[in-house]
Amino acid sequence: MTVVEDRPAADEMQVARRAMIDSQLRVSGVNAPGILAAFNGVRREDFVPDDRRAVSYMDRAVPLGEGRFLSPALTYGQMLEAAGVVQDDSVLVLSPNGYLAALTEKLAGSVTRADALGVAQGGPYSLILIDGAAEVLPESLAALLADDGRVVTGIVDRGVTRLAIARKVLGKVIATPLGDADFAVLPEFAAPKTWSF
Repeated sequence: MTVVEDRPAADEMQVARRAMIDSQLRVSGVNAPGILAAFNGVRREDFVPDDRRAVSYMDRAVPLGEGRFLSPALTYGQMLEAAGVVQDDSVLVLSPNGYLAALTEKLAGSVTRADALGVAQGGPYSLILIDGAAEVLPESLAALLADDGRVVTGIVDRGVTRLAIARKVLGKVIATPLGDADFAVLPEFAAPKTWSF
């Protein structure tokens, strides 16, 4: 009796991972050797539901269920490039899945992952990576960030999601947009509702 496996073979996943690096990351300006090695060393298919493994390397967000997504590899590559992660960094990764944290662990000396800002502990961190786009960065973020620390996230700017880097200056976190990027909007970072006539 022959057993047929539903999951794509490991060598097919390695080919898909290599294609992702060459056709999604390199051609879009993500070329730092350490970042590319991290993408090659972390199996993206391990961070999606079993029924999504075959599409885990596509160049779009992969739905994870419950309104959560695994962002495209390019989005994570752009985040890591903008962050300039170094071995001395103490990093907090706010993410509903472990993929971005696993990539970051290949680059930084200390990585802590939390599903949401409200459960994040420790710090101060020299770098915070937020896996998604925020309409507003909450003031509580500054308490977790070291002086002159940085935050790399998506921000919602006039209805468009953009990659942004923020710095802690005089106790406040100030963001600067860098360019368009494909982020899912995070409901926990929504702007307060305002009322108008």
